[in-house]
Amino acid sequence: MKAFFFAAALGLITLFAPQGGDPNITAKYAVGEVKSIDATARQLTIKTDAGSTVTVSLNDKTTYKKLAPGEKSLTNATDVTFTDLGEGDRVMARGTVSADQKSVPASMIVVMTKGDLAKKADAERAEWRRRGILGVITALKPETKEITIAHRAMAGNQSIVIPVTDKTEMFRYAPDSIKFADAKPSSFGELKVGDQLRALGDRTDDPLRFNPQKVVSGSFRTVGGVVKEIDAAKGEIKISELEKKTPLTIVIKQDAVLRRFPTEFGMGFGGRPGGGPGGAAPAGGGQGQAAQENAQQRPQGAGPGGQGGPGGPGGRPGFNINDMLERLPTISIADVKVGDTIIVSSTQGVDPSRLTAISLLTGADTLLAMLAPRPAAGQAPNPAAGLGSSGISFGIGLP
Repeated sequence: MKAFFFAAALGLITLFAPQGGDPNITAKYAVGEVKSIDATARQLTIKTDAGSTVTVSLNDKTTYKKLAPGEKSLTNATDVTFTDLGEGDRVMARGTVSADQKSVPASMIVVMTKGDLAKKADAERAEWRRRGILGVITALKPETKEITIAHRAMAGNQSIVIPVTDKTEMFRYAPDSIKFADAKPSSFGELKVGDQLRALGDRTDDPLRFNPQKVVSGSFRTVGGVVKEIDAAKGEIKISELEKKTPLTIVIKQDAVLRRFPTEFGMGFGGRPGGGPGGAAPAGGGQGQAAQENAQQRPQGAGPGGQGGPGGPGGRPGFNINDMLERLPTISIADVKVGDTIIVSSTQGVDPSRLTAISLLTGADTLLAMLAPRPAAGQAPNPAAGLGSSGISFGIGLP
């Protein structure tokens, strides 16, 4: 979808891109982000979404056009100059690309500025939060093109029916893909029970039905584990999986989103009377202790929040645990420590022992203890059970 969002906005979708190689480079142009500008040599270095580096040479005859995100042709483009370009801008360099695809003498530069793209991205994220829904597919009806998802609200899972029409835009994550923008055009036939799904649209008068405008899906794997080793230089974290103790390697790429779950949420979001996200921190004990105590106080088999409360039928529609997690501040791999409990979401890749992280949440022992059903009498709390019953589905991020 990155090619759709940028190249389509230029009216220059890469329909004639060669099979294989970098789809952002063709014989006549290269598309990428400006990484450096050499004003003396009149050169740009751009990096495509696939990671290729291209040197763009400019001259006195090169023309420069600025285009607002969302525009579908150059009709409304405005003239700019070389000095208006900045690092972080996205450009299309039009010209005859070298045979090795490493350079292009540009006759025209079409630019979308970093600032304009950020504003558009913020607006898109806000719209998906306001008009979006997220869940896991539990049933499919091909004859009516209806999708049923388990949508995790504060009170527990709700079954929401999403009818797809010919006007619904559908996209799907490819294996080992980690970016929302890289999802590719899809169809109802590619959906599978167990897939994660995020839809943009509107609720109907029936609170258990949702009319979609866009649907993004993917087959994701969500695991919890304890960090054993960290190699920040390689962008790799080795964990021991919570349930089976299987060793896994988590690959952290540039676009992965890492967050930390605040310890203090364990008191306010564990089903205590009057509690809510952002409650007071526990006076003592380990990171997940207060939440485990709350879990033991709940009815056996019940998750947090009981049968009522915000987010359930008649409550605050749209707010759920995944919404809350997406609003946590981001961190870097340097903030993850050996011994941390983490939850990782990734697409189903080729090697089951290596997961390319889309989202990673550390400090997750608190959250898992809060979400775990109450253990049977005489049994110790099981954090892995919290992952299985959590409804956490943050594999599909926001734009």
